[in-house]
Amino acid sequence: MSSLTRASRVLQHHLKRVQSVPVALYHENDATVGTGLVGAPACGDVMKLQIKVDENGKIIDAKFKTFGCGSAIASSSLATEWVKGKTVEEAGKLKNTDIAKELRLPPVKLHCSMLAEDAIKAALADYKVKQQKKAEQN
Repeated sequence: MSSLTRASRVLQHHLKRVQSVPVALYHENDATVGTGLVGAPACGDVMKLQIKVDENGKIIDAKFKTFGCGSAIASSSLATEWVKGKTVEEAGKLKNTDIAKELRLPPVKLHCSMLAEDAIKAALADYKVKQQKKAEQN
């Protein structure tokens, strides 16, 4: 596969999302919100990803803010699209290899998909901690 084909796939996804994603994120203290913040010191990419979960444990929305290359932005964008509508458990099964395959990332950009997976897992962990604290208070 040519690098132009890979680049166009990432660019198409990025441009589609830039026009439709609000920049605002959720309040981090909301018990229905899980926040994951991850970064890659080697390249400087930073992802903040948030999930909003309903009372049945279903992810009803996901948002992200990423500072990094187009592949990092596209990876976090795709991850937010894929977790919407899934349960917390289903979202935990998302793998970076699926993101990389969908975006056709070259080997040098695989770390971008790994960051997206890490951000999802961090957001899920944050949500679970908040839910546990909430249960202990009741």
